[in-house]
Amino acid sequence: MLQKSPRLKRTQIIAVTFLTIAGIVNYLDRSTLSIANHSVSQELHLSASQMGLLLSAFSLAYAFAQLPVGALLDRFGSRAMLGLGMLIWSVAQLAGGFIQSLNHFLSARIILGVAEAPLFPAGAKVVNEWFAVHERGRPTGTFVASSTIAPMIAPPLLTVLMLSFGWRTMFVIMGVLGILVSIGWYMTYRNRDEVALDESEIAYLESDHKVEPRAKGVSLAEWGNLFKLRNTWGMIFGFMGVIYMVWLYLTWLPGYLENERHLSIAHTGWLVSIPYVFGTIGMVSSGYIADHLLKRGMAPIRSRKWPVCIGLVGAAAFTVPAAYTPSTTLAIVYISLAMFFVNMSSGTAWALVSVAAPRHLVASLGSMQNFGGYLGGSFAPIITGIVVDQTHSFVNALLISAGVAFAAALVYLFVVKEVAPDVLPASIETQPS
Repeated sequence: MLQKSPRLKRTQIIAVTFLTIAGIVNYLDRSTLSIANHSVSQELHLSASQMGLLLSAFSLAYAFAQLPVGALLDRFGSRAMLGLGMLIWSVAQLAGGFIQSLNHFLSARIILGVAEAPLFPAGAKVVNEWFAVHERGRPTGTFVASSTIAPMIAPPLLTVLMLSFGWRTMFVIMGVLGILVSIGWYMTYRNRDEVALDESEIAYLESDHKVEPRAKGVSLAEWGNLFKLRNTWGMIFGFMGVIYMVWLYLTWLPGYLENERHLSIAHTGWLVSIPYVFGTIGMVSSGYIADHLLKRGMAPIRSRKWPVCIGLVGAAAFTVPAAYTPSTTLAIVYISLAMFFVNMSSGTAWALVSVAAPRHLVASLGSMQNFGGYLGGSFAPIITGIVVDQTHSFVNALLISAGVAFAAALVYLFVVKEVAPDVLPASIETQPS
C-alpha cells in the first residue's frame, strides 16, 4: 500500500490549517454585521427591509464574483488568488468601522463579498491537489467546518468586543486580523505545480485514478463546457437551498432571538453559539460520512449526494417546529438540529465538488456551485426583512426556508447523477468511479 511522505503530510497539515483559519476569519467578518444588527440599524436609522438589503449586499456580490474567480483560481492558483482576496476583504472589513451612511456601508460590503469569493473554491482546489480521492472528505469537512466554527464563537467573541469597544472598533480589529492571516498564507502555502514532487508522492496522490498530463490553466472552452453538464446545474440549483437556510440563520438569528424571543443582546450573544456547535458537528461529520460511504463501495458522486439530500430534508423538518413553538428553549433545540443537518449538507456538497470534476476544473465547478448557492441565499435576508416588516414575526420566513431546503433536496436527488465519461462534452472528463 502506498504511503505518504513526511513532506506530503506536512504540506497537507499546513494547507488545511491555514484554510480553516482563513475560513474562520472569513465567517467572523461576515458575522460582524449580524451581531451589530441592532446597533447599526439604530445608529443609521435603518428599517428591517433596509437591513435585509445591507445584509444581502455581501452575498449578491459574493455570488456573481464566483463565476470569474473559479477560472482565475484554476489559472493562477490558490496561493496568489486567496492571498490577494484575503488582503482586500480584510481592508474592506476594516473600512466598515469608518462608514457614515447606508451607501458607504453597501460599498464596503460589496467589496467584502467580491474579495471573499476565492476562499471555498480555493479550498476545494487545494484538497484536490494535495489529497488522494479516498481521503478528500475529511479535509474538506474540516476546512468547511470553519463556516460553523466562526459563527459559533462569533456571538460571544464579537459581542464582548462590541460591548467593550463599540461596533466600529470591532470591525477594525477583525480587519487587522485578516491582513495578518493573508500574509501568513502567502508566505507558507505553495501550489502543487510550485513543488517538485518525487515519483512516490505523485503515485500516492494519483493512486485512485488515472492522470492525464496537461498544461497549466483552464481554457475558456473547458470552463464553458461545465455548463453543459446536468450535474453542474443540479449543484447550482441544489446549493441554493443549502445556502438560503445557512444565510438566513447567519444573518437573522441574533435579530430573531432579540425581536421574536425578546432576549437581551448579552443573552443572545451566548445563545446563538449553541446551534453552531451542532452545525460544526454536522459539518465535520460530513467528511467522515462521505469517505465511509466511498470505502463501502458507493460511487464517488453518490457517496456525497445522499448525505446532502438527507441533510436538507432534516433541516427542513426541524425548521418547521422551530417556527411554531412558543418555547424559546425548544426553538433553540429545533434550530440546533436544523443547523446540524443543513451544515452536513453543506460539507458534503463541497466534498462533491472534489470528485465531480478533474483537478484542473475543480475550482471552476466549485465557484459555479457557490454562485448558485449565494445567488439564492442572497434572497434570504431580503425576504426575511420584508416578511418581518409586514407580519412582525419570523414564522413565515422560517417556513419559506424549510420549503426551499426541501425543494433543493429534490434537485440533488433527481438531477445530480453518476455520469460516465463517454456522455460528457468535449474536453470534460470525470474521475473514474
